[in-house]
Amino acid sequence: MKTKAHSRHGCPPTDKTGKEIINQKNKQKVHGVSQSEESIKLQSHLGETDASKEQDNNKGFSSKKMDTVKHHKSRSTGDKEPISRKNPKHFTDVHGLPCIERIVTSVEDTPEPISTDIIGTIPNWIHGNFLRNGPGKFEIGNHRFNHWFDGMALLHQFKISDGQVTYKSRFLSSDSYQSNKDQNRIVMSEFGTVTMPDPCKNIFQRFLSRFELPKPTDNANVSFVTYKGDFYVSTETNIMHKVDPETLEATQKVDWSKFIAVNGATAHPHTEPDGTAYNMGNSYSTKGAYYNIIRVPPTKEAEEETLEGTTVLCSIPAEDKTKPSYYHSFAMSENYVVFIEQPIKMDLLKIVTGKLTRKSISNCFSWNPKLNTVLHLIHKHTGKVSPIQYLAKPISTFHQINAYEEHGFLIIDLCASDDGQAIANYNIQNLRKSGEALDEVYNTLCRVFPRRFVLPLRIEPGTPYNQNLIDLPNCTATAVRTGKNKVFCTHEDLHGEDLHMYGGLEFPQINYGKYNMHPYRYFYGCGFRHLVGDTLLKMDLQGKEMKVWEDPGLYPSEPVFVPCPNATEEDDGVILSVVITPIKDKSTFLLVLDAKTFEELGRAVVPVNIPYGFHGTFSSTA
Repeated sequence: MKTKAHSRHGCPPTDKTGKEIINQKNKQKVHGVSQSEESIKLQSHLGETDASKEQDNNKGFSSKKMDTVKHHKSRSTGDKEPISRKNPKHFTDVHGLPCIERIVTSVEDTPEPISTDIIGTIPNWIHGNFLRNGPGKFEIGNHRFNHWFDGMALLHQFKISDGQVTYKSRFLSSDSYQSNKDQNRIVMSEFGTVTMPDPCKNIFQRFLSRFELPKPTDNANVSFVTYKGDFYVSTETNIMHKVDPETLEATQKVDWSKFIAVNGATAHPHTEPDGTAYNMGNSYSTKGAYYNIIRVPPTKEAEEETLEGTTVLCSIPAEDKTKPSYYHSFAMSENYVVFIEQPIKMDLLKIVTGKLTRKSISNCFSWNPKLNTVLHLIHKHTGKVSPIQYLAKPISTFHQINAYEEHGFLIIDLCASDDGQAIANYNIQNLRKSGEALDEVYNTLCRVFPRRFVLPLRIEPGTPYNQNLIDLPNCTATAVRTGKNKVFCTHEDLHGEDLHMYGGLEFPQINYGKYNMHPYRYFYGCGFRHLVGDTLLKMDLQGKEMKVWEDPGLYPSEPVFVPCPNATEEDDGVILSVVITPIKDKSTFLLVLDAKTFEELGRAVVPVNIPYGFHGTFSSTA
């Protein structure tokens, strides 16, 4: 693919010379740098962490509108020293970030559909609902939530039909929302916010309330998911809500713990073609913490069913019984569930005493860079955990891209960074900062990049030690047997140097319906030159090329791929993304891109403000 610029607004191509670039549109001063190819030593295969290069590699961003860039293979390495909150480590040196506080400003819901203003063209073949979830209310009365993850769930629907789009939204009528609304204060503790004792109680009652165990919130503000053909909104506790995708009304509260012995489940299940769903959830007992693989049947035997028939496929004891690893999602191939036990730890004692100590759940997370990352393989059909421990240096990962099996290897692609303290930086007050204070928050966040690990599935008595077991062509990932049942893995970067100019990549998506658990070529995501996504990226694994969509001052959300009818190629379809416009009132829009060319096809401008959300899905009604 030749290097060329596609600039709808006349932005110049990126300066790749390494010279200082100034983006005149938003006055953001950035520094372009290059990254050299790193040689990989056998010592790193045996467990030594590579020397840190992230701080240098992440100083550069570019100012392109839409560009196609050919990349060369490179190694991205990271330091595993912990961040000191008094003297935080800086991973970038960015200055002049624009204030984005309006993306975390409370709004009112719009429960009745409203028309949108179409600019360009929305393809006539798109028929369905684009559903989104995220926080929409950040204050209750005079009380304010502390963390971005705490805001009250606001559900969104973009109904697309015959080239037209309508919009509606509705606050989830959770117990948390209703209680907060009725008492005009924060009643239910959330991830980063501890509720204050009820002022209507006497002093003794308020004192005793500090000794109560925290109740799990049902503020399901993370994603839309499907089980047995029904839509649910989910967070990471044991409570979900079944939702009508047409009205956005919650129709039933569903508790995982009523069906299986778990204390929560992720908001990112995986679904097989027949509808069988897999998820993960923790359980806690006197013996400690366990990670559970969950399987949900594909269909209902009765219309009123929810999670009936759900089973725990297997339970994996946490390495540290009182400090299990935090995980936001997991990966799945044709035959395996891949659980990544990362060194982000949850202190259970601190969590259960949170009311007494006035510590939120977010205060009970810690990053331990002295621990390796462990990748566990669980066979989906037998429930057996592989005896092989696949180890890697300490990484933090929230979202996996894809996983599949090929030639005796399991290939897992994910978005990862070399530091695990990003969650703490997403306090609402940080998102509302400006000037140097905002720059400081951003510069102490480690960038996230797409990486590939390759796990050899056949480790036999005769498998050699201390040499790379991967013989796939053009693969720079390594896997070295270091013990009877231990294999140490290093990753391959799924990008070139230019991705550093866009701040890395998060919120990855693929053509899930056709290519999840299979070899694939393309994935999509947001570039992060700010605390939230500010570009959309299309990554091509053949040649590690990329296409970029950008409009200065605008902040696109997670890109969702929708295949076109009778598609013959992997990228035949469109990308849907909700774009937030904090510098312009009531001008948020649904963006539609041609997934193949990454050219903009059209926008549906919504005449209300929408906060920046988390995850969504497209439900076809054709």
